[in-house]
Amino acid sequence: MADPRDLQLSSYDYHLPEERIAQSPVEPRHGARLLCVPELEASLERTRHQQVWDWQEQLHDGDLLVVNDTRVLRARLRVRRSGGGLAELLVLEPQGEGRWLCLARPGKKLKPGDQVWLEALEQEPIPLQVLATDGSSGGRIIQFPQGYADAVAIEGLLERYGEVPLPPYITRHDDSDQERYQTRYASRPGAVAAPTAGLHLSDELLQAIKDRGVQMATVTLHVGLGTFRPVETEDLRDLSLHSEWVEVTPDLVAQVEACRRRGGRVIAVGTTSVRALEGAAAASGGTLQPLKGPVDLVIQPGFRFAVVQGLLTNFHLPKSSLLLLVSALIGRQRLLDLYQVAIDEAYRFYSYGDAMWIAPEAVLPEARCGSSAFGSDPQATPPQSDVHT
Repeated sequence: MADPRDLQLSSYDYHLPEERIAQSPVEPRHGARLLCVPELEASLERTRHQQVWDWQEQLHDGDLLVVNDTRVLRARLRVRRSGGGLAELLVLEPQGEGRWLCLARPGKKLKPGDQVWLEALEQEPIPLQVLATDGSSGGRIIQFPQGYADAVAIEGLLERYGEVPLPPYITRHDDSDQERYQTRYASRPGAVAAPTAGLHLSDELLQAIKDRGVQMATVTLHVGLGTFRPVETEDLRDLSLHSEWVEVTPDLVAQVEACRRRGGRVIAVGTTSVRALEGAAAASGGTLQPLKGPVDLVIQPGFRFAVVQGLLTNFHLPKSSLLLLVSALIGRQRLLDLYQVAIDEAYRFYSYGDAMWIAPEAVLPEARCGSSAFGSDPQATPPQSDVHT
C-alpha cells in the first residue's frame, strides 16, 4: 500500500550539517566518492563505499550510457540601475527578438520601463530595458539587443560580461570554475546550471568505460528554472514544474532500441538525462520517440519508468524535485535512510559533491520499466506522468 507521506513535500526534508556542503570539486574528477545503493532485499549495512573511478566495474558490455550534453552559460550578469545602484540578472530563457526571461535581484528595484546598463571590466556598457514582470517565475523580461535571440547567439556576450552561475550555497569562487563547472562533453549552450552527475566523468574514466564495451549517447536538456527552483507545493498531487528545453534525437531513440535488443541496460547520468528521456516517452504515450521542445515532467513516487533502468546521480537538496525523482526509483524512506548513511560517512553534498549509484537491481519493482518504451508491448500501461510538450 502506498505511503500517504510520499505525497507530502514536508516528508522529503532532512538535516544536513553545513560542513557537508561541498565548496570545491575533487581532483581528479573521478576521485569523488561513490555510494552504491544496495539491492532491494539487502539491508543498508550492505551499502558499499567506493570512488567514481570504480563505477566502470558496475557497467556491462552492451550497456548504453546516456549523458546530457548541455553547456552552462555564463549567465549571471551585473547591471547598474539608473540611480547608480547595482543589481544582478540570471539569464534563463529566450522569449524572441532579443527578449530574455531573467531572474532579478533585487527584483523590487527593477520595474517595467526601467533601463539598466550591463557592465564588466574592460567592456563598453550596454543598455538593457526591463519590459515586464513574469508572473509564473517572478522574473523580469529584459530586452537585449535584437541579435541576441537564442543561446548560441548570446553566448559570446555572456562570455564577455557574465559569470558562471554557481549555486548560492557555494560561497567559494575561483577562475577554475569556468572549466570545472562544465562536463567534459558539454557542447550545446543553454543551461544555467550544470548537470552535476556528469561533472564526475573524466576523460580517462569515459575512455575506460568505452573500453569495456559500453556505448554512449547524448541527450540535451538545458537545465533551467524547473530543476533548481525550490518546490513549494505541500500536496505533491498538485505539483507542477517550470518547463525545460529538451532534444531527444532519432539517433538516440535508435541507440536505446538497439541497447534493449542486445540485452543491455539504459543507464542515465544525472536526473536531467532521466527527465529528458522519460519526458519524451511520456509525451508519446509511453513509447520513446524523438522530441524537440519543452518538457515539464513531474517524476515522484508512483511513477513507472519507461526508459531508464539505472542512474548515476549526486546528493540533492531537501524538498527538491530531484529528491522526488530519485525517491521514485528506490523509495522515499530508503533514500532518506541512505542520505543519513552518507552524512554519517562524511560524504560531500550537492553540485560539487560526491555521487550515488542506483543499479537496476536496486530499483523498486513497481518503478522498473518494461518493454513498452520500445514498442514491443502495446498492452503495457504507459508511465504515469504529468507532462505537457
